[in-house]
Amino acid sequence: MHKLYQFFFTVLAIATGGLFLFSAYTKLFPTIQAFEYNLAAQAQLHYMTAAILARFFIALEAGLGSLIVIQYFGRNKWVLKAAFLLVVVFSIYLVWLWIKNGNNLNCGCFGDSIWMRPSTSLLKNALILSAIGLLIRYHNGLTFKYANLVPVVHLVCTFTLTYLIFPVFTHYKLDFTAIYSDHKFAPTADLTKGKYIIAFVSRSCSHCRRAATIMHKMKESDPAIPFYMIIGGTDGDLTDFWKETNAQNINYTLLADEPFDNYTGGEYPQIMWVNNGWVEANTTYPELDQKVIEHWIK
Repeated sequence: MHKLYQFFFTVLAIATGGLFLFSAYTKLFPTIQAFEYNLAAQAQLHYMTAAILARFFIALEAGLGSLIVIQYFGRNKWVLKAAFLLVVVFSIYLVWLWIKNGNNLNCGCFGDSIWMRPSTSLLKNALILSAIGLLIRYHNGLTFKYANLVPVVHLVCTFTLTYLIFPVFTHYKLDFTAIYSDHKFAPTADLTKGKYIIAFVSRSCSHCRRAATIMHKMKESDPAIPFYMIIGGTDGDLTDFWKETNAQNINYTLLADEPFDNYTGGEYPQIMWVNNGWVEANTTYPELDQKVIEHWIK
């Protein structure tokens, strides 16, 4: 009976810690920016603050989750207690989010991998808190001489690696010289003033066409969204590009191949969130979220 008892709590610990790890993973991939923008829009945070907090919570989830999986709970089971407190904090945030924005939105608990309403996530959190409570009460985990030091070192390493591998985006000034140098194709708008989401796209790239299609639909829904396309190459016909994307409602200009490649590094689409000439973010098209964009431009 004792072995069965231990087996049950071992499985419970692995499942609970694994859920923490899965939550951290879905916030990181395919890109951490999606979680950043979701956090910034919902909590109305400055983007730099959201970027720092996003990595903090991801690292904390990953660090605590992996420790729970391997059952290094530390002295007085502080790892489990920290995980319990983290879930309580998340739950308070979910209640606030539900009251403020309603229940018909993705809380972002599992990134974009699993769409979850605040109410559903609160139920999930109640189950997690119950599981952690059982582990605190009945499961000792692994004990050895340095059982308290190992979790601390592990968490420090997790935080360090998170911020090193996924550094906070550094704003930089975009050089518009090449874009405005060819007077025949130079933009009529002053892209150095105000906010623009500038997409560098190739007319023959399937991903670029997908990006243009998404921007077209968002522009139809909200004409105030300041999309602008820089299309690579000044020669050739755009008929097929327009036919597939219907993106004629987005202002654009053409840019010669060489300077276009200098901006993109040969990888496109490049979608830059530009504020008075400063690039505040560089995202992929799956990360484009209309509500986040609308919040950003206000």
